Amino acid sequence: MTKDTSHSTHTATDDDRNRNIKIYVNGDIVHRDEAKVSVYDSGFMLGDGMWEGMRLYDGTWAFFDEHMDRFFNSCKSVSLDVGMDKAGIAEAMRKTAEANSMTTDVHCRLMLTRGVKTKPFQHPGLSQSGPTLVIIMEHSKPVETLQSKGIRLATVPQVRGLPMAQDAKYNSHSKLNCVIACLQAEQAGADEALMLDPYGFVNTTNACNFFIVRRGEVWTSTGDYCMNGVTRQKVIDLCRTNDIPVFEKNYSLYEAYGANEAFLTGTFGAQTPVAAIDGKPIGSDERPMTKRIQTLYKALIKEEVSR
Repeated sequence: MTKDTSHSTHTATDDDRNRNIKIYVNGDIVHRDEAKVSVYDSGFMLGDGMWEGMRLYDGTWAFFDEHMDRFFNSCKSVSLDVGMDKAGIAEAMRKTAEANSMTTDVHCRLMLTRGVKTKPFQHPGLSQSGPTLVIIMEHSKPVETLQSKGIRLATVPQVRGLPMAQDAKYNSHSKLNCVIACLQAEQAGADEALMLDPYGFVNTTNACNFFIVRRGEVWTSTGDYCMNGVTRQKVIDLCRTNDIPVFEKNYSLYEAYGANEAFLTGTFGAQTPVAAIDGKPIGSDERPMTKRIQTLYKALIKEEVSR
């Protein structure tokens, strides 16, 4: 297996068990080497599909209902028939985890496309055989350096667009704009991209939601032009219930550069510190607010698991 030498918010420790994972493909659970989809699949051809990333903690998929609400809402919005209800998805995930003897420190990528097309063209009506559902689960723990080293961000020209172009709230397979942003950041010598909104305000990264801490306050974007992440919302809720001032607002790079702390949120890494933006160090290694929020989030996960 080739080692991933990148440093990003999704960098995981190597785990040899992933060489022999079993993957769910339209009801069948097969070895990863046998997991195939057609070259005519609309997801492969056009990025026509939706996905969710979820994390397994001690036998519990954290915030499953919130992830499913987003998934089913996204699919409904683009007239994509899931082919089963939430209980059906939960059962498919249970079978996949059981087939892999997985109970904790597992990351799941649930992917649904419009299915196989009759001809290699764009019209959704050419997908006539029903959706394609794939569930990939891997043994996956964030590398320690994500916390000790943090992530270096570079502001990039690629932006998250207006809703009438492609609403960033869709967790769609069409991620080219994020890929371009990531490439631009790497070419600038950073780990990941900090993306602005169409009006020049700080928005999100190519892979995660973005927060800063200024003078005891936690700030994040309005959420109008970014994926409204489940972990993002949990952090906002935790701040509100623990008397931490939190604001969803427009703010500029000027304010981000002068932040005392910055961190990213996402299902895989939970809260990942930001070390620098455009070469400018952010805060110190102490990061008291980030650590407090991490502690609160870990307690929330324990509460979720114990239900």
